[in-house]
Amino acid sequence: MKKSHIVLILVIAGAIGLAFYSLQSSETYASFREASAHPDKIFHVVGKLNLEKEMVYNPLEDANLFSFYLIDKEGKENRVWLYKTKPQDFEKSEQVVVVGSMKGDGFHAKDVLTKCPSKYSDAQTQEVQ
Repeated sequence: MKKSHIVLILVIAGAIGLAFYSLQSSETYASFREASAHPDKIFHVVGKLNLEKEMVYNPLEDANLFSFYLIDKEGKENRVWLYKTKPQDFEKSEQVVVVGSMKGDGFHAKDVLTKCPSKYSDAQTQEVQ
């Protein structure tokens, strides 16, 4: 067997191994229920901010800790601990996606994505069309 064939086989085997690893460790969208069942796995949980419950952010005490309550797509509410600064205009968010894992006292997020309301009303959108 030629050296080029051996190198080609090793490259193909490495690519297959990398593909399996990336599929296994990929982050997926889930609910709080699913995240609770797999506390060692990273999930994206989509939900709506519960404005009736408290949001705690004290930058003088810890600027990288913010907690709030989120209601997922299934209607389950959970406390979220975000280990970053509070996003600007967070209270105005229509939809929130938290990225992290479930632990005993709530969902521990390493990142958050927010969808803010559109500055255009439906009437303005229809006029443009």
